[in-house]
Amino acid sequence: MNPALSKKDSLLYNGRKGGVKILAITGASGGHIFPTLGFLDTLNNKSRTFLPQEALYTKKVRDKHKDIDVILVLPKKSITNQIKSFEYKFNYISISSIKLGFDFRNFSAILRFFKGSWESLIILLTFRPDVVVGFGSLVCIPMILFAWLFRIKTLIHEQNVIPGRANRFLGLFTDRIAISFAQTCDYFKDYKRKVVLTGNPIRKELSRIDKNKALDFFGFNSDKFTILVMGGSLGSQRINFAFLRAVSAMPDKSSFQVIHLAGAQDFDFLKNSYEDSNINSRLFNFLGPMQYAYSVCDLVISRSGATTIAELIFFGLPAILIPYPFAYRHQIANAKVLETIGSAIIVQDNNLDSDILSKNIEELINNPERIKAMRSYYDNIPRLNANDLLVEAVLTLSEDISYSSKLSRQQNASKICSKFSCSCRG
Repeated sequence: MNPALSKKDSLLYNGRKGGVKILAITGASGGHIFPTLGFLDTLNNKSRTFLPQEALYTKKVRDKHKDIDVILVLPKKSITNQIKSFEYKFNYISISSIKLGFDFRNFSAILRFFKGSWESLIILLTFRPDVVVGFGSLVCIPMILFAWLFRIKTLIHEQNVIPGRANRFLGLFTDRIAISFAQTCDYFKDYKRKVVLTGNPIRKELSRIDKNKALDFFGFNSDKFTILVMGGSLGSQRINFAFLRAVSAMPDKSSFQVIHLAGAQDFDFLKNSYEDSNINSRLFNFLGPMQYAYSVCDLVISRSGATTIAELIFFGLPAILIPYPFAYRHQIANAKVLETIGSAIIVQDNNLDSDILSKNIEELINNPERIKAMRSYYDNIPRLNANDLLVEAVLTLSEDISYSSKLSRQQNASKICSKFSCSCRG
C-alpha cells in the first residue's frame, strides 16, 4: 500500500469508528502456525501492557486498541487439530502447496489455489480488516495481493534466516516486512525501508517452569541427563530411527533419560522398541505443553526449523541440530546461527548415523562444563521481545504512525541491527 494513503483511502473503508480489525493468515506447518499464535496471544492481551507510553499514543488511540477484532485464516490441511488451546475465530481456505518441477498433483493444487484465492477475496470483503498480517507460505499470496489492491495495509513476517519464495515475492507489495534475524535484511535490500527486526514470536504458554516441577511432570530423576528429541511438528523418521539406534548402542543407559516426540507414523514402532530397552523414556506423538520439556532437558536433538530455533534461544538450550535437507537451505542457515555462537552442533542429514549421534551424545553427557558453556553462549545472541515488537509493528500500521517515530523498543532493535551489520531500519 502507498504509505501516503490514509486509512480512509482504502477501497474497503466503511467509516466505522473505534476498534481495530486485524486479519492474520498463515501456512499449514507448526513453523508458520506457532509464531502466528504467539502474535495473536499477545494481541489478545486485554491489559495491552505492550503499548508504548510515548505521547504519540493518545488516549483515543489507546482506547481503540482495547477493542481489537481478529480473524485467523489458514489452510484446511494444517496441524491445528493437534492444538488443544486453539481458541481464535478462524476461516479455512483450500490452498495447498505446489511442488517445483513437473508433478501430476500440481494440476489439482493449481485448481485449489484459484479456489483458495476466491475464498480469500470473500473473507477479505466480509471482514474488512485494517491490517492484514501474513506469516509466509503460498497461502498468503492471494490475501496480501487483494489487500494491496484494496489499499489495506499489510505486514509480512519472515521466520527463517533465508526468506521463503512467497515472502520474497510479496516484499514488493507489502507495507512492512518483519524479520526474525538481522542477517535476513540482506535478502530484502530492495525494500530495506520496509524492514523491521522483531524476532520470531513464541506461544504464551512457553514460559520457564521450575525444573523440579518439570521433572515431576515426566516422572524423571533429577540426577540423570535429560535429552529431548523431536523432528518438527510432524516428527522425523530419520531422526527417530537414528536416535533409537544410537542410544540403544550406548553402554551406560542409566545415565540419561529421554523425552521423544515421534509424530504419528513411527509412534507404535518406537513404543515397542523403548519397552524392550532399558532406557527411561517418555514417548509422545505430539506434546502440547512444551514448556515442561524445554524446562527439564539438558540437550535438544532436533531439526532446525525457525520456531525450534526461536524456542531454543528463549530457553537457552544446547542442541544437536540436523537440518532438513529439502527446505530450500532454510534450516541449515537457521542452524548456523546457533553453531556460530557455539550453542549447537550441526550434523548434516546425509551424514546422520547412529555412530555419529551416539558419539556426540556421550561426549556431551560426560562433559557438563561444555553443556554449561553452550548455555552461556546464548548471551551473545540478541534476545528480542518478539511478541511485543511484532504487535507494535502491526498496531502502528493501523494508525498510520510512521516508523520514523522513535519508539523505545524499535530503537533497541535498531541497535541490534547495527551490531550485526544489518541495514534495515529496526
